[in-house]
Amino acid sequence: FKPTEHIKLYVVEVKDTTKGPRITVSRSHPEFVKRLFEEEVTEIQDGTVEIRSIAREAGSRTKMAVSTDNPNVGINGSRVNAIVEELRGEKIDIINWSDSPAVLIENALSPSKVISVDVDEEEKTASVVVPQDQLSLAIGKEGQNARLAAKLTGYKIDIKCE
Repeated sequence: FKPTEHIKLYVVEVKDTTKGPRITVSRSHPEFVKRLFEEEVTEIQDGTVEIRSIAREAGSRTKMAVSTDNPNVGINGSRVNAIVEELRGEKIDIINWSDSPAVLIENALSPSKVISVDVDEEEKTASVVVPQDQLSLAIGKEGQNARLAAKLTGYKIDIKCE
C-alpha cells in the first residue's frame, strides 16, 4: 500500500482497555470477503443470493458457496473483478451451494471433474474419485484446492484417481 491510499478493513474486535479502546482489524479474515461482496453485489444485499460458506487463504485464493432461489441470477464478472482488485489479485471461486454433502463437495472441487463422491456424514469424511488427468487439478497447487474444499464443506476429503 502507498501512503495516503484508502484501504478497506474488517473490524474483528473492539475492546475497552485501560489505555482506551483497542480496535483489531483484518484484511485476511474470511468475513472481509463476505462484506466486500455484500457491498458490491446488490443481489446479496437484498437477500436474493445468500453466501453460505467461505474458505480463504488470504492473498492467494478464496472459495465461496452461494445459494439462490432465483435461477436467473448470476454474480456478474465485473463486480467480482472489483473485489479481486480490492484483494490485490486474489483468485475467487464461486460455487453453487447444495444441501447434499456429495453435491457440495463435487462443486467445491471445481474446476476439476468428479466421477463419484462417497460421503460418511457421521465421520464428516468423503472419498472422491476423479479421472487420472484431473487428479492434480482436484488437489491443486500444493494441495490448495483440496484444502479449501475441505474448509468450505467441513468434510475431510480423500481424493483418488480412477
